[in-house]
Amino acid sequence: MVRRTDVTGAEGLRLAAWEFADPPKTREQERAPGVLLLHGLMGRASHWAATARWLSERYRAVALDQRGHGQSGTPPDGVYTREAYVDDAEAALEQLDLAPAVLVGHAMGALTAWQLAAKRPDLVRALIICDMRASALGAATQREWENWFKSWPLPFATLADVRKWFGEDDPWVERPNPARGEFFAEVMAESADGWRPVFEPEQMLRSRQTWVYDAHWEELAQVRCPALVVRGLDGELGRAEAQEMVRVLPRGRYAEVADAGHLVHYDQPEAWRAAIEPFLDDVFTP
Repeated sequence: MVRRTDVTGAEGLRLAAWEFADPPKTREQERAPGVLLLHGLMGRASHWAATARWLSERYRAVALDQRGHGQSGTPPDGVYTREAYVDDAEAALEQLDLAPAVLVGHAMGALTAWQLAAKRPDLVRALIICDMRASALGAATQREWENWFKSWPLPFATLADVRKWFGEDDPWVERPNPARGEFFAEVMAESADGWRPVFEPEQMLRSRQTWVYDAHWEELAQVRCPALVVRGLDGELGRAEAQEMVRVLPRGRYAEVADAGHLVHYDQPEAWRAAIEPFLDDVFTP
């Protein structure tokens, strides 16, 4: 079962939060520890469905469509600041009564998670950072992303074409990756002339430019709760930087997933579970 709850984010923006589980049947289930899952740039809450379902066996797991993504609203004035993303997640924790919660973030969602953990330690019990760098990425990467968006052969005639292009033909794909094709198929919607993304690429570039020019080590060092840094061996976060992030985190731990790229939880869902479940067990062990 999937349940949607709307919450009010920064500037009164409507945000969609999703629980991929049956309603709680007992008082104990209602009081289960909270987990908030935050997707990355271009992602949506449904990308967490498989993770949320197994988490819901022990926790109250909620996945949030962040502003401009999924079924959440798009700010009319184009506000995609880091502060707005963090304030949205903070509002979701409070309005859904999840705190103190474990924050699980992928890429941009991981940055939001550790910035919130630094800002409001009272709301965050623990943190899982999936394939997000703390270093500044620089202007060159923003230009690469602009050119990448321009290379998309829009509109796609069918969802099969979406899966094939993002899983095989995209120049950023080094070897066939069906999971990547499925990931992008989930963020497409049918229009009069074919399949197009549910977001505007310009929105994604505006979101991205709010973090790529700056490093985020100082905020990482302010995270006081237990934190796990997870990387795919073929992902964007290199081993040396990941291990330095663990060193900077006051209570940091490290895990890596073989045969996984940037979309760790999508590429290798069972290995992803094996990487994070022991950490969660430790967090909740009395």
